[in-house]
Amino acid sequence: MKITQISSFLSLCSIALFFSCQQAKVQEESTTEKPNIVFIYLDDLGYGDVSAYEAGTLETPNMDRLVNGGVKFTNGYASSATCSPSRYAILTGTYPWRNKNAKILPGTAPLLIDTAQYTLPKLLRDQGYATGIVGKWHLGLGSGNVNWNEKISPGPNQVGFDYSYILAATQDRVPTVYIEDGYVVNLDPSDPIEVSYEENFPGEPTALTHPELVEMKWHHGHNNSIVNGVPRIGYMKGGEAAKWSDVDMADHFLEKAQSYVKEKANSGQPFFLYYALQQPHVPRTPHPRFEGKSGMGPRGDVILEADWVIGEFLKTLEEEGVLENTLIVFSSDNGPVLNDGYYDEAVEKLGDHTPAGPLRGGKYSLFEAGTRVPFATYWKGKIEPGVSDALVTQIDLMASIADLVGVESTAPDSQNLLATFMGKSQQERSEFVLEATTKTALRKGDWVMIPPYQGPAVQSQVNIELGNAEDYQLYNLTDDIGQENNLAESNPEKLQEMIQLYEQIRGAGAGNVEQLELK
Repeated sequence: MKITQISSFLSLCSIALFFSCQQAKVQEESTTEKPNIVFIYLDDLGYGDVSAYEAGTLETPNMDRLVNGGVKFTNGYASSATCSPSRYAILTGTYPWRNKNAKILPGTAPLLIDTAQYTLPKLLRDQGYATGIVGKWHLGLGSGNVNWNEKISPGPNQVGFDYSYILAATQDRVPTVYIEDGYVVNLDPSDPIEVSYEENFPGEPTALTHPELVEMKWHHGHNNSIVNGVPRIGYMKGGEAAKWSDVDMADHFLEKAQSYVKEKANSGQPFFLYYALQQPHVPRTPHPRFEGKSGMGPRGDVILEADWVIGEFLKTLEEEGVLENTLIVFSSDNGPVLNDGYYDEAVEKLGDHTPAGPLRGGKYSLFEAGTRVPFATYWKGKIEPGVSDALVTQIDLMASIADLVGVESTAPDSQNLLATFMGKSQQERSEFVLEATTKTALRKGDWVMIPPYQGPAVQSQVNIELGNAEDYQLYNLTDDIGQENNLAESNPEKLQEMIQLYEQIRGAGAGNVEQLELK
């Protein structure tokens, strides 16, 4: 071999070796430099409540920072128009209608997620992540007969979370206490807690028997035990030292979320934090710092409070030096509602604000505003700001995050849309069976089909259209985002196509969910 040939051969070898080393380096970095993952999950926040969606009049600069600084999804969905089912789906990658118990749960409900079920926190824990939840749980606790005065199990810690600091259900339901890793915080053993959703305890005041103790007037449903002047759903006795302060709740959960980040940031271990804010769910109890700031009453005020909380949390990520290695998912568990059980001027002071934006319906509804919610992925320096019209759901986060950390997900209904969540693709979910109060509808492409259902067209207590009708409904969302024109009669071929696909999906693995009788 000539010298020139040997020289060329060695050069080629050097180049090949260089690129081989570079590829190995990238692969090593992708497996060793696992990002932190944070879900910022709000409660009843509507599509139009975030100013980045340019559909309302509230200003939410910190939420906008996430939405405008990452991928802003215009077709991003919760799985359900109510809270417990959506929370079940986001943690399991499973349609909530597959579980007959996935409904709005009382505070005494048993754990909704089977402890043997594979969950997102379990998946991440298996990949070396620390896993924590701070905030609203509302997925049940125990096995159906909880003793609140000893360790409560099973709960978040038994479905994949190393650390949990939660409220059991919702802010308007008893028990009105914080629970840390299965134990009620600040519980006085000499003042044990008793909780019931069936009957009151002898001698305990309620909103009906002692209206003079009520500081927030109830509209419907919230007339049982009174805590901090707020009438609740359900009955509770004892636990006085453990009861939370409503106006401090946002600050309290923020401090716990910040402490978690500070503890984990320098540990060398990646972390997953499910930060589930309680705003703007009722009762809306803004801290005095935010009272009157929105001009829309307590509902607007607590949205501004939530926006401030998110800003403070982002500051902590920055100060701890982990923001640039943290994937943040920002969304809401379902759509908006104004009067949801208390007289708090949410309707009277709404003004020109449109919580649902251009969408029809709201919380509890099969129409778009029930499940289409603010939805964004943010990763400073890794995700380029952009807008995506791709159809994505919170169910898809499990399979996508599994891919991100280098494993396969076994979640039955989750689709891997990692490239879409990272802003690299417009690939979208092929179809989606959304749920609202155990009723379901189909979204595929630009089309939505709602089967006929019995029941009122409007839930009069909250003044929201539910989507119930005697006949099929078919809408093209590209031309009719407000779902004003039912095309079922004028487009029978598309209707039959949607019905056939819907029945195919609902019939496959529907579990204990009763099959619908379709016309």
